[in-house]
Amino acid sequence: MEDYLSEKEKWDWLRTQVRDNAPTVLAAVALTAAALFGWRWWQARQDAERMAASSMYSRIIQALDRNDRTQAYSLMGQLEREYASSPYADQTRLLAARLDVEDNQLDKASAELTRVMQGSKDRDLALVARERLARVQIAQHKPAEALATLSAADPGAFAARFHETRGDAYYASGDRAAALTAYRAAQKANAGADAALLDLKVADLAASAPPAVAAAAAAGAPASSAAAPDSTAPAAAPAVAGSAGPASK
Repeated sequence: MEDYLSEKEKWDWLRTQVRDNAPTVLAAVALTAAALFGWRWWQARQDAERMAASSMYSRIIQALDRNDRTQAYSLMGQLEREYASSPYADQTRLLAARLDVEDNQLDKASAELTRVMQGSKDRDLALVARERLARVQIAQHKPAEALATLSAADPGAFAARFHETRGDAYYASGDRAAALTAYRAAQKANAGADAALLDLKVADLAASAPPAVAAAAAAGAPASSAAAPDSTAPAAAPAVAGSAGPASK
């Protein structure tokens, strides 16, 4: 009898637990199911937006290939309005900046690049924008601002491009020795930059540099310790997509 009562008490306790806790358990299950559904819905929505933004960006490129800038600019505006948080919005701003440079609208290009540099969640895109902004600033005859722009962030994998652009800024400011040092640094860090043009820049400056300056640049020493800036050096030619330096004279 005692064993029977013991089992009965266990059964009664179990039924009481189920009755008392059933609403909580059901609520937890419902919340878990809702959260899972919501996450899957959000992922599907994000994927759909990425695909739509990608398709629109491709249409922009196709319009430019047809030289239909009116259609391209219209699609750019639509992409930025509808998919402002998409990485393709940043890509579109970089593309718009390139078109602005081609039209010699350097202030507009600077604004677009600054927006990407400061607001992009993609660190690589932000660095690309920073380096291009420095080139625009050189073309605007603002080499000091270009040097400040380049120095404000760690270039990471873009070190070679940053060094070369820094060399262009020094060259534009008339500091040929510092330019040569920067170009030498770009050669050492080169990971895909235009090596042929960079070699021409180095050869052009090294040929006309005093032996002490050339030696210091080759060793990577600060150019200011080797010679004073040459204030008679010609300014770099305006360029953004390419390079501006001695070889472009």
